[in-house]
Amino acid sequence: MHIVADENIPLLDEFLGGFGRLTRLPGRLIDHTSVKDADVLLIRSVTRVDAAMLAGTPVRFVGTCTIGTDHLDLPGLAAAGVVTASAPGCNARGVVEYVLSCLLALAERSASAWQDKLVGIVGVGEVGSRLATTLHALGIDTLCCDPPRAAQGAEGMVTLDELISRCDVISCHVPLTREGPDATYHLFNEQRLRALRPGTWLINSSRGPVIDNTALKVVLQDRPDLLVALDVWETEPLVDPQLASRCALATPHIAGYSLDGKLRGTAQIYQALCQFLDLPATLTLEQLAPRTGAGQWIMEPGTPADWLLTRALRYIYDVRDDDARLRAMLAQAATDQASREGFDRLRKDYPLRRECNLLRINTAASEPQIIRRLIAAGFAADDET
Repeated sequence: MHIVADENIPLLDEFLGGFGRLTRLPGRLIDHTSVKDADVLLIRSVTRVDAAMLAGTPVRFVGTCTIGTDHLDLPGLAAAGVVTASAPGCNARGVVEYVLSCLLALAERSASAWQDKLVGIVGVGEVGSRLATTLHALGIDTLCCDPPRAAQGAEGMVTLDELISRCDVISCHVPLTREGPDATYHLFNEQRLRALRPGTWLINSSRGPVIDNTALKVVLQDRPDLLVALDVWETEPLVDPQLASRCALATPHIAGYSLDGKLRGTAQIYQALCQFLDLPATLTLEQLAPRTGAGQWIMEPGTPADWLLTRALRYIYDVRDDDARLRAMLAQAATDQASREGFDRLRKDYPLRRECNLLRINTAASEPQIIRRLIAAGFAADDET
């Protein structure tokens, strides 16, 4: 069996080496020629796959180690007899931690308390629902908008226009869809961007075209009160440097790029491939996941709860580091091609990033409030006794 895979998928040898020959390629370079003698194709979100790409090849299984599937022509592939699989929820925790870090950074930028904001969550799937649960556990009020789920009877949903009119923070977690009554392409058009409340924080870690980037650049020129954090870009891997300069935070599509999220994605696709081949899935992530980056803090009694939570979240992940790296790359890129290559290089060479549960925090048994807050944020917290 010949497996062609995106070179950025971790634990390929460990999970899939026993299936046959592995060929690793940059995701954006995988094309029809790359898979002409492949049986299995494993990708991430930068590789677009349709039936034409696979025509005349032996490929009958395509697995994307990501939550999203908008880069796959699912109806076309199904009609061609190709089985597809994705990894729903694999990076949800990483995206939640990205949003929490954005809240910390934007609060610092605006000299206001992030815990006092009303947060609007647009899209309540794997990521949005987990973000809502985490914020609720931290005592932060939220409003949720998800028309498809509302139509299925989900309670407590509001319309997007109501959410825009009421919320201090808006975080986008929708798939990219271009057709139908609930299409998300340019969901935030110029009209909705201009309708944002004064001082709104807008965070997009879903897909770039969910926000009309051209309109956003114009609106930000007129509305310096708005603080925008973009992880995804309408023309990526090309980033508009003028738009980036007007954003409070700009990062290279890495919101869910924790090592743990990537590892879960590989494990889920391994299991799906085993099911496709009618083979037992004998390997587990618990067996193969590295412990690199795990750690422990011991905090003395009397440590302020807010200080500890902020320091712990930033220890695990600080969005300002990714923001600085992207801005440095854009400043050095002399051409659009250099910018594209720099964007992909930031993703390929992404530094080690683990998730909250890998940091165990020991604090005093007499301070259960601190322990509750740390657990709510996702840390492994306990007392010293």
